[in-house]
Amino acid sequence: MIKITAVPAFDDNYIWLIGADNSQAVAIVDPGDADPVLENIGQNGVKPVAILITHHHADHTGGVRDILSDYSIPVYGPANERIPALTHPLKQDDCVTLDEIGASFRVIDVPGHTRGHIAYYGHNMLFCGDTLFAAGCGRLFEGTAEQMFNSLEKIRALPDDTQVYCAHEYTLANLKFALVAEPDNQDIHDRMEQTRSMRKQDKATVPSLLGLEKRTNPFLRSHITELQKAAQKFAGKPLHSGAEIFGTVRHWKDTLD
Repeated sequence: MIKITAVPAFDDNYIWLIGADNSQAVAIVDPGDADPVLENIGQNGVKPVAILITHHHADHTGGVRDILSDYSIPVYGPANERIPALTHPLKQDDCVTLDEIGASFRVIDVPGHTRGHIAYYGHNMLFCGDTLFAAGCGRLFEGTAEQMFNSLEKIRALPDDTQVYCAHEYTLANLKFALVAEPDNQDIHDRMEQTRSMRKQDKATVPSLLGLEKRTNPFLRSHITELQKAAQKFAGKPLHSGAEIFGTVRHWKDTLD
């Protein structure tokens, strides 16, 4: 049985440790800071066997070299980005097999937030870095709206029971915008109430289920008539494609952040 451990870092990052019930091995996903990872590893007596990177931003890669100073392990990451100490460059449909854990993950190219961003999918789990957030998505720092829309469509095509392991605790702020975009969506209101309760108890709202994202995340809902109407009202003009709808909704949120 695959088990996932969240290692909080910085103000709102999550570094993920992928392990298994019958193994002391773990893979580290997006270690932006080595210190909390090494502390967790030491406290729990586990051994890292690999590092998996989704994209090049420092809050996802900053701890790689310090971890490698203690452990000689492979570093997997996007082929189209500069990743510290990368040993295994990856692209769409490559497979990462972690024999020590009994896990394997298919690589999905998801550019938009950055030019070469990738995600890892397997065992009904998606490690998506900053592409998809709970109730939100990443900013378009390097890619285009069309690229990000297509990346999110790849994710939307995955099964509803997929557990989404994104890299930040942004859910509450994202839901506030979701209610602006779709004020009559009862699923968003219900999720907001639950999220507020969880955060008051200092509980993580990640992972989320993809089925819930499809009902409440405006960046996965460009095909929904109500959101299309809201986006066109904000834009003040007709919008003719899913990418245009998405790009408008992304810009809309940017103006409110």
